[in-house]
Amino acid sequence: MKNILFFIFTKSLGLYINSLSFVFPKKASRLAYAFFSEPRVGRLSKNKLPKILQEAETNTFVHEDHTFQTYTWKGSETTVLLVHGWESNASRWENFIPYLKKSGVTIIAIDGPAHGLSSGKEFSIPKYAEFIHIAVEKFKPQFLVGHSIGGKTILYYQSIYQNDAVKKMVILGAPSDFNIILNNYISLLSLNQKISKELEAHYLKSFKLNLDHFTGKLFASKINTKGLIAHDIEDTVVLFDEAKKIASSWKNADFIETKGLGHSMHDDDLYKKISFFLFESK
Repeated sequence: MKNILFFIFTKSLGLYINSLSFVFPKKASRLAYAFFSEPRVGRLSKNKLPKILQEAETNTFVHEDHTFQTYTWKGSETTVLLVHGWESNASRWENFIPYLKKSGVTIIAIDGPAHGLSSGKEFSIPKYAEFIHIAVEKFKPQFLVGHSIGGKTILYYQSIYQNDAVKKMVILGAPSDFNIILNNYISLLSLNQKISKELEAHYLKSFKLNLDHFTGKLFASKINTKGLIAHDIEDTVVLFDEAKKIASSWKNADFIETKGLGHSMHDDDLYKKISFFLFESK
């Protein structure tokens, strides 16, 4: 029943946007972009923080007209920065944090734009990367770990900033091609060609992004940092082929194939492998 209702909703929304595009094309394209870029879940309330985040020291940073939130579990000078994905927040690392604590390191988790306790309505990878850059300058992490779109964001970050202080990166269930994500959205709503072109034009104008070049594969090809890529072959949110694209161009990365973990990739054995990669492997 839920699938039927979701199908009716998405197709009805697409029909409305398509119809609107013939009368008010700019309004229609703004609406289409809003539904694509504005997360519906993943927000947090200061009064109802998950227990794992209540245990952390919080910091609020101001960047341009945005604020973003970080959470710190203090340990040694060795520091790990955790970067969550779409419609999530810093609490998604609850199962992984105990493994990091065993190593005695300092752990930093961040809330992305329009997620958690960070401000804004709209999410974008370039803005997320700006948040990460500020956090990296403040906390000096040697290791970055990102899940899903957070994984792609740290690839983008490192390809742009080329931070030699970052020694290792871990990418979990991350997409490569942004065009695939956008085209899936267009297909889901059955949007017309006019709206499709307007969406692409928006990214080119607002972010100076050619979507054909906005790929994890290309970002990874510019990175010398040692990496670990993990992806589940049964992931239905981000297909396994996306990880293979990233792995094909990241010369200094190992690739772990998992089965049965889905997109979330919460797994004790995987967390042990990640910890070994970060702290014990030579």
